[in-house]
Amino acid sequence: MTDDPAAADAAPSSDARWFSENESKAWAEKFFLIYSPIWMLQMGLVMGLGVTQRIADLGFMLIATCVAAPLVLYPALFRKEDHLGRRWYQTYWFKANLYIFIFSFIGNYFLSEYFFDVLGMIYHYPMISLNLDSELLGSGEQKVPLIMFLLTQAYFITYHTSAVVILRRLRGFGIPLGRLGWGIAVFAVGYFWAWCETRAMANPWIAEQFSYKDMDRMLTYGSIFYACFFIVSFPIFYEIDESKKSAWPLRKVCFSALGASMLVFLLLDFWAKLIGPL
Repeated sequence: MTDDPAAADAAPSSDARWFSENESKAWAEKFFLIYSPIWMLQMGLVMGLGVTQRIADLGFMLIATCVAAPLVLYPALFRKEDHLGRRWYQTYWFKANLYIFIFSFIGNYFLSEYFFDVLGMIYHYPMISLNLDSELLGSGEQKVPLIMFLLTQAYFITYHTSAVVILRRLRGFGIPLGRLGWGIAVFAVGYFWAWCETRAMANPWIAEQFSYKDMDRMLTYGSIFYACFFIVSFPIFYEIDESKKSAWPLRKVCFSALGASMLVFLLLDFWAKLIGPL
């Protein structure tokens, strides 16, 4: 298999696999995917039962921590990779969490301002005092509750892992049109998750706390805007420890997350300049 996923040939490969040939990465991918329906069920129950309407800072933080913490605590406690010659900070599960931690923090702290001012996203959490808020970027009319950063850790781990698994399988079968086909596949998976999150989060259960000014336009056009995060990040995330003996140093993981964040920043700003608010 070539080291460049974008150069995938149209001809099928004999190595069409779902999970990585790297044992460390394959284990983490399976764990992340198994955990995904668990956190989705947690969030569904929290919203469906109206829990968010009866709690404040501590309650919100407890819920968000319960959603995000297992992504780190479970492998830290139960996954040992001494047989692979990897210490805990060399494992894929740690690197994946580190990448998403950096990428989602920048997204929440800075880039959420574009969702407020360009996409018409509305947060209304007067009961929360723990917030993230860029000092200079955006109108400053809204703030991002800290819990959103924790929740994004789970959301983005699922989106990125599922994307890598699907793209790996497609690459193994052979993606038509080479690089163009690869780009279309990345966009399709990114748009799917952007649309699904928008539809799932902006629901009647939490309408008083989270909504969009124009839901239909957000789903159709705003999802493309949101998909910019994934169009940039999925191919980079794909490459982390992808080959059998690959072991990215932590500095490369960090620099890659920072670079992806900057590219997304540029894409969102170009969108805002050329197309304007929805």
